[in-house]
Amino acid sequence: MARLRQTRCTGACLLFILLSTGAFAAGDGGATASGLRGGLSALDWGVVVVYAAAMLAIGFYYARRMKTSEEYYLGGRKMKPSMVGLSLFATLLSTISYLAVPGELMKHGPIALLNVVALPVVFVIVGYLLIPFIMRLPITSAYEILETKFGRPTRLFGSAVFLLIRLVWMGLVVFTASKVIVPAIGLSPDKIPYVIVVLGAVTVIYSSMGGLQAVVLTDTIQTFILFVGAVVCVVIITVRMGGVGWFPTEWSPNWDTQPLFSFDPTVRVTMVGMVGMGIVWWICTAGSDQMAIQRYLATRDAKAARTAFLINCIADVLVTIVLGLLGFALLGFFLANPQYQLGELNLERDADSLFPYFIVNFMGYGMAGLVISGLLAAAMSSLSSGVNSGATVVNTDFLDYFLGEGATEEKKVRMAKWTSVVIGVLVILLGIVEGKIPGNLFEVTQKTNGLFVAPLFGLFFFAMFVPFATGFGAVWGSIYGFVAAFLVAFWDLTGGPALSFTWIYPVSLIVNIAVGCGLSLIPMRDKSRAYKTAVSAVCAVPLVAVGCAFTWACFAGNP
Repeated sequence: MARLRQTRCTGACLLFILLSTGAFAAGDGGATASGLRGGLSALDWGVVVVYAAAMLAIGFYYARRMKTSEEYYLGGRKMKPSMVGLSLFATLLSTISYLAVPGELMKHGPIALLNVVALPVVFVIVGYLLIPFIMRLPITSAYEILETKFGRPTRLFGSAVFLLIRLVWMGLVVFTASKVIVPAIGLSPDKIPYVIVVLGAVTVIYSSMGGLQAVVLTDTIQTFILFVGAVVCVVIITVRMGGVGWFPTEWSPNWDTQPLFSFDPTVRVTMVGMVGMGIVWWICTAGSDQMAIQRYLATRDAKAARTAFLINCIADVLVTIVLGLLGFALLGFFLANPQYQLGELNLERDADSLFPYFIVNFMGYGMAGLVISGLLAAAMSSLSSGVNSGATVVNTDFLDYFLGEGATEEKKVRMAKWTSVVIGVLVILLGIVEGKIPGNLFEVTQKTNGLFVAPLFGLFFFAMFVPFATGFGAVWGSIYGFVAAFLVAFWDLTGGPALSFTWIYPVSLIVNIAVGCGLSLIPMRDKSRAYKTAVSAVCAVPLVAVGCAFTWACFAGNP
């Protein structure tokens, strides 16, 4: 009966979307003779409001059924692999990615699409090596794996790194979504904080009330919305241009040179570099991020978790292809209509904003609201999953340890909901104060989120596959890996040439593993506190030296 109600709930939401698509696509709400619409119509706003109301309704529905903390965190460990897989995909595809892929393709070229080539390799490694190891353990937080091998301090270190990654990332997601959507819907930039508060509040309410089951269901719906939104844009451009003449038959003059491979680290992207970056990012994320591991644990067994990850990979391939076609279509449209490239909105300066700019000004009434809902869906799915996973880590790794595990299930569920609210408020505040990060969205994502991805996975790599590894070596390896990632990402601050962001993940992971293995050979067990402090001080010396040299180079290179 519960499954039937869930299916009806999903069906009702998808039926609304389909009816909206069919009814509103018929309207001719494109640009006027003067050129642009300049904002959303009342019909568009209606679609957005109904979408938000549907998400809240799902949160209220599951809130009444939540009885235990395991149901809240893991959906009772019996969720359907199909929905879990779509939820994982929607979680990792934020508004940044939804805008960045078409923007990257329009401005720099199509090599970014080669990320999908990495997925068969990733599926074999994650599905048959990492997932079986994880699913053998009776855990709720991914970082319990670290405690089993290295002890509580390493677990807390890993949990803190995850929380840092996700808080900063979620703040960037909500800020980026609001920054792009606000001008697209005809509001002034000073309204960005208000949009951040509304977007964050709606997401926090339904995710904190309904737990993982509400998050997974809303993620499934949001995946459908963002996929349909991108397809509709491609169809509309095709109709407006009288066919698929937008598909490029030669290298666009505004694209970069993108070779097969280069040993020169200043070459922005290469084919081999993009595939390698995709492999490392996926393995590190799928093998250490609570948002991914929590979804494996929500299924019945390793086979179901592997199926969920396969569905995530298939969805990622399909949506990446569609977003790539969308990038080609937008590029062809704006090259054929250069009069619509206004001010900062052009292929050279701000290609990332051309997608929402097209949505508002050239789509039929009602359809613009649907696709804007897709942009919101990409942000909300990432935020809801981040809030839920963050609450899981805070409660299981920190509060249960420091406050004791004797609380009743009712108290645990209540504490989980309030923790979700607190995390959501922090994300909203971070989004409001988030400054503008220079650069292309695709590149900025790698330079922010990418700093900790390999260092976090390094901890799990040592716990899973290095028998002689110690907590001391694993933690210091992670720290060195972060420093390596930072130097690659921000080397241009020294006045030197910018290094390719595709080197961030592999360089960080190699340094992490090398240092961690080496330092794990230092005897630490049963040693005095003074001995351990002295060894830690020696390990810190190279980092201090690098930090001083980098700071000096920054000032010397930028007088």
